[in-house]
Amino acid sequence: MTAAAEPALAERLARAIALGGPIPVSQFMAAANAHYYATRDPLGAGGDFTTAPEISQMFGELIGAWAADLWDRAGQPAVAWVELGPGRGTLTADALRVMARAGLTPPVHLVETSPTLRQAQAERVAHATWHDTLATLPADVPLIVVANEFFDALPIRQLVRAGGGWHERLVACQDTLFLPIAGAGIPDTIIPPALRDAAPGSIIETSPASVAIMADLSARIVDQGGAALVIDYGYDGPAVGDTLQAVRGHAYANPFADPGEIDLTAHVDMATLGLVATASGARLSGTTGQGAFLRALGIDQRAAALGERVAADRARLVDDMGTLFRVIAVSHSDWPQPAGFA
Repeated sequence: MTAAAEPALAERLARAIALGGPIPVSQFMAAANAHYYATRDPLGAGGDFTTAPEISQMFGELIGAWAADLWDRAGQPAVAWVELGPGRGTLTADALRVMARAGLTPPVHLVETSPTLRQAQAERVAHATWHDTLATLPADVPLIVVANEFFDALPIRQLVRAGGGWHERLVACQDTLFLPIAGAGIPDTIIPPALRDAAPGSIIETSPASVAIMADLSARIVDQGGAALVIDYGYDGPAVGDTLQAVRGHAYANPFADPGEIDLTAHVDMATLGLVATASGARLSGTTGQGAFLRALGIDQRAAALGERVAADRARLVDDMGTLFRVIAVSHSDWPQPAGFA
């Protein structure tokens, strides 16, 4: 007898809400993205969105040059290369090509849970070692870590001001329609003082998952040496604003519709990640805009060398994405200052 097909994620979430009541936005987002990334390759023209490494080889090449420069100035120690959420593996493949020309050929470790994306990564970086979490990364050598558009997909918690106080924002379900509502009140003491009297309807976002990963990553760098480069669209918070968004077919969509079938992301509070890193004892560089960072690494010269065919790609990376995307680096205090930051 053939086993019954598992109900769709939307049906399972609706059933859970019917039985247990509305769920936090963070739980909804975590479930939706876990299913989404496990079941497809979302990148490229035929997918839902395009990341910087897929726009142009220049992006990964410059990050490879950034890593090689840092490694060289650190005395060329044995290191491991790590990418968090590596997409199709394009960034790592482009970076490795440049690093090899500088004499840096590190073992590659990719933190990725999606079987579909792991297969795509293996086609570009066949010799990689894959990890489900940071817990199994090497602990005996310095790490050079890159997280490009990784933190934006981690679940966020939303707090909304309503009725004179702050409330957890929850997701309810009515007739298979998911919608956000204000849940139980929370103490004002957990809200940053400058934001406590925000206007009704204001939303504050936090990401405990992002904080936990940055704390783990920073502690590893302090203990082992090395550096981590974080690139994502974000802001220097805390701040008021609803940044939860969905993309489908390269167009914005309702983030509460079709859970598991659309990409859910939120802007990253880079200032909070930086505070977590420094609290761990790591050195922080940035934040700076992606455009300024790439220009400091020489993207204009690289684009000129490649010719007119990459002019549009350079403009997209530096101008279109240049201020929306923010960059920080976290490094061991004994390592050289990473390039790209004024």
